[in-house]
Amino acid sequence: MLLTPLRTRFRRWRRSRPFWGGLVAALAGAEICALPLAPLKVMLTQGVAGIPSVLMGLVMIVLGVSVWFAPHYRGLAGIVTTLIATAALVLSNLGGFLIGTLLGILGGGLMFAWQPRVPRRGAPAVPAGSATPAESDPTSAESDPTSVS
Repeated sequence: MLLTPLRTRFRRWRRSRPFWGGLVAALAGAEICALPLAPLKVMLTQGVAGIPSVLMGLVMIVLGVSVWFAPHYRGLAGIVTTLIATAALVLSNLGGFLIGTLLGILGGGLMFAWQPRVPRRGAPAVPAGSATPAESDPTSAESDPTSVS
């Protein structure tokens, strides 16, 4: 399957940062933030208690998006996201009815655990889309179907 250059560039960009952790954390923030923004009748009943929910949700969205553009802050963003998601359990309608809290903890963990890909020592650099060294070397045992391992 041939990938378009734009899709290939996006894939390379996505793999160079904690993309999935940031996405899950932003979704968790949106979930926590959306519940207090209910119709006006519900919002008036909730009163001032809805303000921390909106603020925690916005901070989680900002942290999730910030690791896309500054991946070196992934450790701090992951820990803060996990702490906010845990605090939302108490301060914000059970953390978005548990969905926001669970997504926030998962997203924070994904951000914290992500490591940048480091090329192996001694392995030649292979440009994206080209053959691996074993496929390009005709004398390699892996590429010879008649060789016995």
